Amino acid sequence: MTRDVLAGAERHPWNVAFEFALPSGPPRTLTADQVAAYARDGYITVDELLGPADLGVLVAELDEYEARVDRFLARQDGGRVNIAEQGAITFSIHAVLQSDAARATARHPTIVGIAADLLGPDVNLYWDQAVYKKTEKPRSFPWHQDTGYTFVEPQAYLTCWLALTDATIDNGCPWIVPGVHRLGTLRHRWVEPIGWQCLDDPPGAVAAPVPAGGAVVFSSLTPHSTGPNTTDATRKAYILQYAVAGTQVLEGDPREGPPSGRVPQDVPDRQFPVLRDGRPMVR
Repeated sequence: MTRDVLAGAERHPWNVAFEFALPSGPPRTLTADQVAAYARDGYITVDELLGPADLGVLVAELDEYEARVDRFLARQDGGRVNIAEQGAITFSIHAVLQSDAARATARHPTIVGIAADLLGPDVNLYWDQAVYKKTEKPRSFPWHQDTGYTFVEPQAYLTCWLALTDATIDNGCPWIVPGVHRLGTLRHRWVEPIGWQCLDDPPGAVAAPVPAGGAVVFSSLTPHSTGPNTTDATRKAYILQYAVAGTQVLEGDPREGPPSGRVPQDVPDRQFPVLRDGRPMVR
């Protein structure tokens, strides 16, 4: 499978001597089988992370934030900014700065426990955003790795794609290419107007539908995509990403040579610690 996929792809120039590894020791939140599946495939699904009460509060607060983002897009030329487009897809970034429920979810014991099992004892929140896939302009999102947007070291961080509504094939649930995460970051190319892409129609892709309150948990190096929303209701997701403490963003143009700079990912109000020495950090 990996050789077939690589026939149409290549490694990122800064991806040198990468080796995928997970923390040693027995997991505390996931089962050993789940960790083994994550190591093999680069993703797992977890059907129940948030209960109905917590989910309802989170959705209400994110809906309010997303409505402001949507109104902002409506005032822009063509109704879009970068890959966000009114009627197609919105990205409400850094929700932890806007929502008490988002901040609480970022520190949810089960989610933080999963991060401990898959990343290790010292973990920060790296990025968070609500992503609402609308119905007016149904379209797919391209095959990409999260590190294709921003190259980081260490390359492997963790994405928790939390479904706020049922995520189905019809409304644009994630699709995954298993096993490719072990190669590290691939070279991406820009596809106008929908984003960065590393693979074209890869063989062996699998759908990862999850119910509301469940999540697809995958590596930043796992190629993934979402299909068009062909239903009559918005598909809503909240994406939480976690990285080991000390993670840095590499700056520069890979076409021109080595990185020109490194930026620590430790902005205190939105990249706060969630684990230290294996213990959850509470505020």
